[in-house]
Amino acid sequence: MTMKKRGSVVLGVLCLIVFTVPAMAQDANTVIANALKAMGDLRTVEFSATGYDFVLGQNYNGASPWPKFINKSYTRLIDFQTPASRVDRIRMQGENPPRGGGQQPVIGEQNQNQTIVVDANTPWVQQLEIWMMPHGFLKAATANKATVKQQTIGGKKYSVLTFMGQNKAPVTGFVNDQNLVERVETRIDNAFFGDMVFESAYSDFRDFNGVKFPMHIVQRQGDHPIFDLTVTNVKANSPVTIQAAPARGGGAPAAAAGAPAPTVPGEKLGEGAYLILGGYACLAIEFKDHIVVIEGPQSEARAQAVIAEAKRLIPNKPIRYVVNTHTHIDHSSGLRAFVAEGATIITHQSNKTYLEKVLNASHTLAPDAMSNSKNKPKFETASDLKILTDGNRVVELHHMKDFGHHDGMLLVYLPKEKILLEADAYNPPAQPPTGASTVISPYNLSLLDNVARLKLDVQRIIPVHYAADNRIVTMVEVRRVSGRN
Repeated sequence: MTMKKRGSVVLGVLCLIVFTVPAMAQDANTVIANALKAMGDLRTVEFSATGYDFVLGQNYNGASPWPKFINKSYTRLIDFQTPASRVDRIRMQGENPPRGGGQQPVIGEQNQNQTIVVDANTPWVQQLEIWMMPHGFLKAATANKATVKQQTIGGKKYSVLTFMGQNKAPVTGFVNDQNLVERVETRIDNAFFGDMVFESAYSDFRDFNGVKFPMHIVQRQGDHPIFDLTVTNVKANSPVTIQAAPARGGGAPAAAAGAPAPTVPGEKLGEGAYLILGGYACLAIEFKDHIVVIEGPQSEARAQAVIAEAKRLIPNKPIRYVVNTHTHIDHSSGLRAFVAEGATIITHQSNKTYLEKVLNASHTLAPDAMSNSKNKPKFETASDLKILTDGNRVVELHHMKDFGHHDGMLLVYLPKEKILLEADAYNPPAQPPTGASTVISPYNLSLLDNVARLKLDVQRIIPVHYAADNRIVTMVEVRRVSGRN
């Protein structure tokens, strides 16, 4: 090739680079402009809805969706300019009999609210509540210089806009042939589910004073819906007032993200048996050549604090096993730290497939100890009964039957101390009950029935959701609150 021809080729490539990038940017800007024209300029909105919410990671078993609750009312204010959001809703029990977690059963009406006022310290996952709304997405796509491609899904053509979120995960919006934002999706980090898909779908757009707004909103996380709302009223571009919630005084400051969860003095329950507090209650049990920890809850930070405390209480022995009472997200989000430690997970046999899937999910957005260790989860399973023993120490694991909270729940019994650790069958109120609850929880009754069925001599109960006043809980208390004195 001559020098003249080579120079022409190089110039042509440079021209292609110079002119292609602005063209792609222009295409994205055109898609955004067309969508804004079709949907209208929405600066503020107040909308009301009814429908359902579903609590992430609280399913009855691995094959079930998240448990459902009724949203008797739902009102949301959004200021896209501040930006800020406020939600007020009234929730009610959605499944009878109750199935799964989420603090079921809800007695009567439960008021909940959430306020987000975005500043430099607002977590990205909270900001997404605003930027994943159709109009919010277009504003964020403009600010973050989105790119566009054309895609056909299920026979429908979409202009697909994408920009990079603050957590380094793409945020993608699907604009249909009517220039309406039909779906927005991204991924967020979750201690249990890893790089979890977060998706919002919008349909049945209607016009409100020149602004098109969806009348049906469905949000999904972890392969199941978390909201399904039917919008009943929309006020577009009316004044809204959203103020940050006042700081709560009198409490201890929250632990910094990634810092070990604080521990408080636990208790020696017997020779080689220890209660670890400072979060969800855990046990550390000493065997001849290893430690068994009961429960790996809440977060990696909490699990690491429990691991450190178990090793302090029982030095010079490895943690060989961690017992998982059940697979709910708040009781399993520390398991990955135990896998990193080299521990084997003991759980009910019905939980194994689900835990294998979840614990092997990618954690690229926020790599944790298990990611860095390259360890893979190992399991031993229990059926109706599994006994852990070294010839001296005995720990019994019993499958809890006919229990609506979770199908694969294990009760942990220390026969020498006559102590029963249970999760979510009885969550003690802040103050000792003086009589039966107004509405008797079927979960409390199930605990009593299972203890009777198994003929366990229980002198003390350790709820994983430990009593706020640190009192000792007995079967007498559970019978009293259940009306079975």
